[in-house]
Amino acid sequence: MELGLYSFAENTVEHFSGRLQSPAERLRDLLEEIELADQLGLDFYGLGEHHRPDFVATAPVTILAAAAARTKSIRLSTAVTVLSSEDPIRAYQQFATLDLLSNGRAEIMAGRGSFIESFPLFGLDLNDYDTLFEEKLELLLKIREGGKVTWPGGAHTKPIDGIAIYPEPIQQPLPLWIAVGGTPNSVARAAYYGLPLMIAIIGGMPRQFEPLVKFYRETLERVGKDQATPLGISSHGFIAETTQEALDVAFPAHHEAMSRIGKERGWLPGTRAQFEAGTQPQGAYFIGSPQQIIDKILLQHEWFKHDRFGLQLSVGTLPHDKVMKAIELYGTVVKPAIDKALPRA
Repeated sequence: MELGLYSFAENTVEHFSGRLQSPAERLRDLLEEIELADQLGLDFYGLGEHHRPDFVATAPVTILAAAAARTKSIRLSTAVTVLSSEDPIRAYQQFATLDLLSNGRAEIMAGRGSFIESFPLFGLDLNDYDTLFEEKLELLLKIREGGKVTWPGGAHTKPIDGIAIYPEPIQQPLPLWIAVGGTPNSVARAAYYGLPLMIAIIGGMPRQFEPLVKFYRETLERVGKDQATPLGISSHGFIAETTQEALDVAFPAHHEAMSRIGKERGWLPGTRAQFEAGTQPQGAYFIGSPQQIIDKILLQHEWFKHDRFGLQLSVGTLPHDKVMKAIELYGTVVKPAIDKALPRA
C-alpha cells in the first residue's frame, strides 16, 4: 500500500502559541514538511486548492513546483484541483510542467471541491456545479491523450481545432485521480472513465463506505475498465508518541477548524467526547500512537482493500515541530509496519 500525506496549508492562529504566521512563514514550514516526507520515503504528498483567508494554497501547483526542487522521489499531487473553476488547458500545462520539473512525479487529483469560493471568484454560476466539472473533465481527458486536440466546445468550454497542447509531460499519460466525498454519481463517473478514485472519509463510521467501494469496483467491471484501477482512502489524523499527547495536541486545532467551517454550514459544534470517539478503531480519525495508526490502516484495508492511504495532519493550525515529529513517526514507524504487512506486488 502507498502511504502519503496531504494538507490544505491552513494558516490560522496556532492554539498553543496564540500566534498567526505570515503566509511566507507558513509556506516555508510546508516545504520543510514535504521535504521531510520525501526523505523518509513516503509515497506522495497532496496539497489542496482553497481560495479563503484561512488557507495559503490558492496556487498549489506553484508550491508543488517549489517542492519538486527540494525532493527526489515523493509523488506530488493536488488534493484537490477544483477543476470546475479551472481552465483544463492551463491545468494540463501546469501539471505537465510540474512533471518535467520533478522528473515524472506529478499527479492531478481533480474534484468538485468542498468549498465554493472559487465560483464567484472566477465568475461562475453555482447552478452549473456538476456540469462544469463533467465537461471540463472530458476536455482534460482529451488533452491528456496527447497530440493535436480537436474539441467541439460546449456550454462551458470553447472549441479547439486540431491544436497541440505543450509542454509534453514525462509520464504518458499524466496520472489523473478523481477525489470524492461519497456521492455515488461522482464514484460512477470515476469508474466510467476508468480513473483511480480517492475517497475522503472525514467523519462518521468509515465502514459505511464499503457499499460505495463495492459500487466503484462493480461499475469498473460493468463498463469494461480494469478492476485493478487504484483506490485510495484519505482521512484526518495526527500521530504522537502516546495516545494522550496526540489527542491533546490535535483536539484544539481540529475543534477550532471544524467549528469555524461548521458555523458556515449550519453544523453544531462538536465536543471533546465526540472527537475522542472518532479516534476509536471504528471511527474516522487517525489520531493516536503509531501502533494505533498501524492498526486502523490495517483494519480499514480489510474492509476496502485499498491501494493508497492519505493522512491529513494539518486540520487546524498545529505547531510546526509537532507536525514534523508526526511525519517522522509516520515514516519511520507506521510505514515500515504497513510495508511488511501489505507488501506491494
